[in-house]
Amino acid sequence: MGDMKPDEIVPTPGPIRLLNNCGVKYQYYLDKVVPYTTARWATFLACFGLYVLRVYLVQGFHIVSYGLAIYYLNLFLMFLTPKIDPAFAEMSEDDGMSLPTKNSGEFRPFIRRLPEFKFWHLSTRAVIIAIFITFFQVFNVPVFWPILVMYFIILFCLTMKRQIKHMIKYRYIPFTYGKKKYAANKDTIVPN
Repeated sequence: MGDMKPDEIVPTPGPIRLLNNCGVKYQYYLDKVVPYTTARWATFLACFGLYVLRVYLVQGFHIVSYGLAIYYLNLFLMFLTPKIDPAFAEMSEDDGMSLPTKNSGEFRPFIRRLPEFKFWHLSTRAVIIAIFITFFQVFNVPVFWPILVMYFIILFCLTMKRQIKHMIKYRYIPFTYGKKKYAANKDTIVPN
């Protein structure tokens, strides 16, 4: 590529360049909203409220709602699980990436399989796609929705029971709320 002359370089076609520019702008704005956790989740709740209102007014799209609920359950489970599953890490102790299972084990912070920002991003994107889908009647499949609700509740309970057992067995807590936070002593002077 270093031997090519400027007139031999093939320019990128207009639509591809436009798509790349849109992707760069999208990533730029995503990077800008990273520190605003409360505002991001408030935006998600507003979008989710719009979806619920849309489904209520149309009185349909139960399959779309069920699919969205299953997707959210999947995201939530990935949010609760560690990046490296201790069940598989036990099999290969040589990599040193497992969570400590004994008090004498070295402290390793909890690293999620799905970070909070990606959890928010995927959740918001899913609800926006679901809102968009509700404008097409082809997705309004007639079903008896109480069966879907009961099936989702059973699925949620069984899945969370399994996840809680996993958390107890491998002794990890996926939330930092309520844990002690240590502040540096203000009177201590640290030499340079």
